[in-house]
Amino acid sequence: MDDLIKTVLVDDDKSAIITLQAMLAGNFPNIEIVGTANNVSEATFLIDAVKPELVFLDINLPDGEGFDVIERVAYKDFRVIFVTAYDKYAVRAFEFSALHYLVKPVSYELLKTAVERYKDVKVDEIDNRLRILRDSLRSKNEKIIIPSTDGLNIVKLGDIIRLEASDVYTLFYMTNGQRFVASKPLNNYEKILEDLPFSRVHSKHLINLMYVKRYVKGKGGSIILEDNTEVEVSVRKKADFLEKLKNYARFV
Repeated sequence: MDDLIKTVLVDDDKSAIITLQAMLAGNFPNIEIVGTANNVSEATFLIDAVKPELVFLDINLPDGEGFDVIERVAYKDFRVIFVTAYDKYAVRAFEFSALHYLVKPVSYELLKTAVERYKDVKVDEIDNRLRILRDSLRSKNEKIIIPSTDGLNIVKLGDIIRLEASDVYTLFYMTNGQRFVASKPLNNYEKILEDLPFSRVHSKHLINLMYVKRYVKGKGGSIILEDNTEVEVSVRKKADFLEKLKNYARFV
């Protein structure tokens, strides 16, 4: 078949490879597995030899990281779907980078989504995304990639004043007055920014606590931000917001 996707699997857990092979073979006839590898050295040699279109790549390998594979190969015209053991901070790092990932144990539903969308990441965008992923995994959560309908916006977390829901999209309001439209819903970013100084104060609003200038009392009340925007606080979100604000203020 001309439309077969040449695929390589890289994981030091042989049982994980066997499971993924079985799921792909049983459900995705357009996936052609042309080789598997268990470490950085094997993976580098294999990818350069078979020139795949798609690589399922574990992050932690016995002789290095999945990043090392990408850096060492001479052939780079392939897309990557990362595979990771569950860790909410690791998952957030992948969301920051807007790269595809699967959490072990891999479910059919998420595997299907990843395979259908694997071509979304352009090869010439991979370096920036990998850098942000690597920094995020190492707890330097300074930047986030915002996918839009016409490309990618790479912004510093500290430059985001607030996020606003707009149907299935999210509007990002920045300190320099810029506004970005992200092609994901606000709930997605609420999860990504969990444990960071952001608070969902309304069904439509997620704010950066760094830029709260004043809270105006009321049934739910409202917030005045540094750019003089006034944002409504819902009655249901009021107590949670005030608690987060107090906890945040203790450390600044």
